[in-house]
Amino acid sequence: MEIQIVSDTLPSVQADWLLVPVPAEGEWSGRLQELDRALGGSLTRLKEAKDLKGKVGELLTLPDTQAIAARKVLLYGVGDPGKATVATIERSLMTAVRAASTKADQTVALDVEAIEFANVAKTDVARLAAMSLIVGPQGQDLYKAEKDRHPLKSAAIAMAQLASKDVQQAVSEGTILGNAINLTRELVNQHPGELFPESFAERAQAEAKSAGLACTVLDQAAIKQEKMGSLLGVAQGSVQPPRVVVLRHQGGAKDAPWLGLCGKGVTFDSGGLSLKPSDSMKTMKGDMAGAATVLGAMTAIARLGVKANVIGVLGLVENMPSGTSYKLGDVLTARNGVTIEIHNTDAEGRLVLADVLSYTVDQGAVKLIDLATLTGSCVVALGTDIAGAFSNDQPWCDAVLSSAKSTGEEVWQMPMCDSFDEQLKSDVADIKNVGTRWGGAITAAKFLQRFVSDKPWVHLDIAGPAFAESTKPHREGGGTGVFVRTLVETARKWG
Repeated sequence: MEIQIVSDTLPSVQADWLLVPVPAEGEWSGRLQELDRALGGSLTRLKEAKDLKGKVGELLTLPDTQAIAARKVLLYGVGDPGKATVATIERSLMTAVRAASTKADQTVALDVEAIEFANVAKTDVARLAAMSLIVGPQGQDLYKAEKDRHPLKSAAIAMAQLASKDVQQAVSEGTILGNAINLTRELVNQHPGELFPESFAERAQAEAKSAGLACTVLDQAAIKQEKMGSLLGVAQGSVQPPRVVVLRHQGGAKDAPWLGLCGKGVTFDSGGLSLKPSDSMKTMKGDMAGAATVLGAMTAIARLGVKANVIGVLGLVENMPSGTSYKLGDVLTARNGVTIEIHNTDAEGRLVLADVLSYTVDQGAVKLIDLATLTGSCVVALGTDIAGAFSNDQPWCDAVLSSAKSTGEEVWQMPMCDSFDEQLKSDVADIKNVGTRWGGAITAAKFLQRFVSDKPWVHLDIAGPAFAESTKPHREGGGTGVFVRTLVETARKWG
């Protein structure tokens, strides 16, 4: 969907829904006052009656607005403009757009100029508005006959004056980012009978071709040739053969360094012979969110023309129990020669990433980021909305954290104490794949560190925020598409 930019007064904007921001503090802008006058002072009366407070995420619908061009007005609170952040503005915008997308064939105009924010630029607001108009109307109801949410018939961003080139570019960027986030969300929401390693790889090829990315798919024979014994060990219990997808965007010079993005793509995780309980298995269709995030980010990086060389590598397997499954006590040999004793077949994501990280280093990446729904321990530590960041290089970690902060995505850096290496010692192999139950997210990160050589690396454990088990006014349940923007911003700054 192409998002239009219309320059008009609020009373003159034509749409089924006119979405207008309202502050919790300060005087109303002239643009908001003009709308109030056109509506006969109804906004002032609602404010005086304390029915219109302007809190973040607060909504108030005016269903009958014959005095203006729009059929309905939805007032959405943005809180104190002096304290607003990218995250709070996004929350307000998403809440408003989602409320307007519960019926089919709706036209929506979203105002971005009725409020000036002290700490967030107009271009950033325009980018967020465009992204929200794309992401907000897409639900997780891929297989329902009666949809809970509907794509907009048309969408516009309303401004008082003709948009500058910077604002136009921001709207274009927001549209691209929104589509990339939706791609990630859709893949996470697909059921595992539809999305498995081979079909994921085929989708990645199609998306790469559309976005202008170079794409190579390693089949099982090629994976064996690459000596990815750790990844193959996880895959051997399933009838679905593994795939490794390699995506390349050469936006920089031929001799410029490469940034590596690696994604865990376990399309369904039963736990293998260390079988999960049924309740824990219900959301394991989303255990490929790391790979989906990398794919979404790579399509956006290509379409935005980011001036950097970026390689994205997706390790795609299914972890199933069967007579051919890898077993507790097995010793796998990873691509870099490290031998791994298996103590838990449900600690499979790190085995997949071990070979993916090693391969990406050998492909020439000088800095690395991996994303994985890796451990429940990280969710215990940080909750469901915050990802954990683990790194062997503080300046590189700071760069990734800075990108996350600027895009409003929440990450918290976790320690990487050498004492956790002790938990990985094995009597029969170089390392084992799990430690004790305490600090499990750190132990998993210390395991991955064995496979990045000496390259600066950040591991993002997204087990909490990648999949939302319930729907909220500002966010759909299911796949969230979180950290697509962080990866894109990191690549942009690095390039």
